[in-house]
Amino acid sequence: MNHAVTIYDEQSLQGIVAARSGEQRVWQAMALLDTRLEFSQALKDAYAFGIRYVILGIPEDIGPRANLGKGGAQQGFRAFLSKFLNLPVNEFTPVQDTLLLGEIDCQALQLQSQALDNLNPDDTVRLRALCENIDQLVEPVVAAILAAGLTPIVIGGGHNNCYPLLSASSKHFGCAINALNLDPHGDFRALEGRHSGNGFHYAARRGYLQGYHVIALDEQKNNQDILAALHEHHASYTSYHALKVATTTSIAESVNSALHSFTLNSPLAIELDVDAITCAPASAFNHRGVSLSEAEQYVFCAARTSALAYIHLCEAAPEQDPNGYDAGANAAGQILTALVIAFLRARYQR
Repeated sequence: MNHAVTIYDEQSLQGIVAARSGEQRVWQAMALLDTRLEFSQALKDAYAFGIRYVILGIPEDIGPRANLGKGGAQQGFRAFLSKFLNLPVNEFTPVQDTLLLGEIDCQALQLQSQALDNLNPDDTVRLRALCENIDQLVEPVVAAILAAGLTPIVIGGGHNNCYPLLSASSKHFGCAINALNLDPHGDFRALEGRHSGNGFHYAARRGYLQGYHVIALDEQKNNQDILAALHEHHASYTSYHALKVATTTSIAESVNSALHSFTLNSPLAIELDVDAITCAPASAFNHRGVSLSEAEQYVFCAARTSALAYIHLCEAAPEQDPNGYDAGANAAGQILTALVIAFLRARYQR
């Protein structure tokens, strides 16, 4: 089977990475996939050699634009690589069993989307059709990673990609998946065509999503239909108000409570929308969110669970930074890097 993935080699990293005398950096310590082998077999061989985690990028912004939002999410993965790969390796940088795979090849779909205006209803329909095409690119790649016994670390693109991730995971594990989501939005908008605002709703309707808990949900940013749909699915949430205004709970307490509330012992999907973080460059720039350290704590607490499906960090959009693209790429890269390190450290400390 042909997979729509651009596999990275050392040449792919030129212009992103730099060396420094006397220190080893992440890009020098991480594994790359053996391109001499068939894709699925190469992943299985990587597992046999001790690899356990696979970093995969999704450079697209079609999903957020199909949700009548802003672009720029296609830039998040490259921003992440520029910071993460250049970290110095030391005893606190557990990357020895992590493989940098590459990115979903979204280029053709991105080109088709460029002339489409989401303020035009006909163009919005076309964007939602393209978003469904992205589902069809992402799911087989994630399925192959899971089939090899590896855990995907998926970065970039819109929150629409939770749907193919949940679909692939549910089919692989043979059960509906539990999900935690740090996000001001419930992403249970109407089933009106695929976009970044309804991935969890589609997954629930099609039997891929079991327990679902949103942390830092902003009750003022979700319409009544979204709240009703969440209730219909028996989903739950910890509100931004409870965390940051009334301060009746904490991130760690919310994660632990949610994990104990899930009725089935299904694998866990860890979802994080970067627009949950105050003033992070994201598809929906947010002045009313959690801090980066709280987001790291969320990832760390959630990642300590034993049965894990994947982690998905989405919606970072450097061009949405008020100070311009360069400032946004710097911020997005540091944010995503911190979250991935929190994840890997949690996995090693279980």
